[in-house]
Amino acid sequence: MLTLYYAFLKTNSMIIIAINSLGILIETGYLVLFMIYAPPKSRIFTAKFLGLFNVLGFGLIVLCTCLIPNDFLRLKIVGWVTIVFNVGVFAAPLTILKHVIKTKSCEFMSFSLSLSLTLCAVLWFFYGLLIRDLFIAAPNVLGFIFGIVQMMMFYIYRKSIRKADLPVYSPDDQILSTNRRDSVLKNDDMRLVMAIIDISTQIQLKAGDAKKSSETDDHENQLPKQAGPEDKATNTTALGLTLRRASI
Repeated sequence: MLTLYYAFLKTNSMIIIAINSLGILIETGYLVLFMIYAPPKSRIFTAKFLGLFNVLGFGLIVLCTCLIPNDFLRLKIVGWVTIVFNVGVFAAPLTILKHVIKTKSCEFMSFSLSLSLTLCAVLWFFYGLLIRDLFIAAPNVLGFIFGIVQMMMFYIYRKSIRKADLPVYSPDDQILSTNRRDSVLKNDDMRLVMAIIDISTQIQLKAGDAKKSSETDDHENQLPKQAGPEDKATNTTALGLTLRRASI
């Protein structure tokens, strides 16, 4: 969008306007597809990013530069801002280089994207050189250098490109995993059986204790009560009266 804005400020730039207009349409299609199929968190992050840079940032640049009365100065400022963002576009794939060097694998880099950016940088550099436009040629010099670095990474680690980090199992490994799974299932079954046996044993013990306590209560109820002190005194008095009557 900045390059398109720069082309509108610059005279005789129909080629730049046409190519960047087509690029905006293609990138808009990419963004629409991404917003449709991306997870909710990624969509929210992308929406915030677009709002911050494409709406707020671009709007502020257009507003601030439109306030500059000098046309040449306005074109120069917009040109330098365009250089900064174009260098950022070319340098963006380099953020993965640390991971590539650490894992010694280029599986996380897109060869077609790196090659396209390199060829694009070369073509735009020669175009800017032919029309003697520093703001078109300068960022593509760095773009070409970054592209060469990415191509070198692909050449260095070309033999270690992994399709995926998924483990590869042989038939023997599959048999071992099946046996291990069966043993785990058997162990789980044994644990379940032991738990059931333990629970049933506890229930039987509690039932036996309850039965013993009930039998003890019944036995105590059937036994005669021992005479207390008062009952003994009463019995003695009755025995004395009986003997007195007998003596009379």
